Amino acid sequence: MIDLMVVGGGPAGLATAMYGVRAGLETVIVERRPGTLDKACGEGMMPHTLAHLERLGITVEGRPLRGISYVAGSKRVDAAFRAGAGRGVRRTALHAAMSDAARTAGVKFILGDVDGVTQDAEGVRAGGLRARYLVAADGLHSPIRKALGLTRPSRGPRRWGIRRHVQISPWTDSVEVHWTPDAEAYVTPVADDTVGIAVLSSGRGGFERHFEAFGELRARVEGHPHGPDRAAGPLRQNASTRVAGRVLLVGDAAGYVDALTGEGMGLAFGAAELAVDCVVADRTSDYDRQWRSLTRRYRLLTEGLVRASAHPSIRSRLVPAATALPRVFGSAVNQLAY
Repeated sequence: MIDLMVVGGGPAGLATAMYGVRAGLETVIVERRPGTLDKACGEGMMPHTLAHLERLGITVEGRPLRGISYVAGSKRVDAAFRAGAGRGVRRTALHAAMSDAARTAGVKFILGDVDGVTQDAEGVRAGGLRARYLVAADGLHSPIRKALGLTRPSRGPRRWGIRRHVQISPWTDSVEVHWTPDAEAYVTPVADDTVGIAVLSSGRGGFERHFEAFGELRARVEGHPHGPDRAAGPLRQNASTRVAGRVLLVGDAAGYVDALTGEGMGLAFGAAELAVDCVVADRTSDYDRQWRSLTRRYRLLTEGLVRASAHPSIRSRLVPAATALPRVFGSAVNQLAY
């Protein structure tokens, strides 16, 4: 029987596995998709996200990010990160670097699917393997979360994200968030010749339909080659708890409010570390409380912003208010960047 089985080989699962190996646990990742994985993702990493990668000995190529900028028409406000630079990194580059580091560290990989989870007082059985503990890092629509009866209905606005890479030299060293009445467009430099543009909206439709509203941004990138679009959603997912016996939920599988504040990756890595600590201490019942504490600021701020931005009269005032109160805006950004 192995110590730790991680279902899902994305960044959340890889971070969990690497923290597991560092803690002396025999760790196996089960992933059904071969090769380097891609996903609809804003691809901007906050300073504390990079700190996790550094602790794990992972270096990823990308573009330094100075901070966050909000843009709406002629209004613009900038907030610099106080804890050091962030980094814009293509999701595929991040996954490749983390996969290589995990293999070097001794994580074992199994290509396969998990179609059921059973557990007893001693361990968990899934995918033909038996482990003392299992971490489900199987994504936004986690089959394991659903199978264990942990998925709960999500209230509030339902939003989707669509990402596209455009081949153009970056014009900014921040994540630019462009606001329109119905959507946001997140511009993230990820390479010397590439920016990622992720559109978040509660409306249905493809990238081009939503992008029409971003006149100045659209004009800037028009005519430049771009890659395929990737979509994800609905973003809001809710779990009743992050622990069921010897099974723990990490990353998007643990529940997700929205990508509006760009904190998903950092929280996933932080939760991965907490989950492994609870496994080592054999106190997995503590994990849900610790997860709630870790994510409290993100959940409160993001929930408030999503609900406020759903009202046109409030949404139209968000960027002007941030422009008028730059210190407040900067403080909010850095509350999430640490």
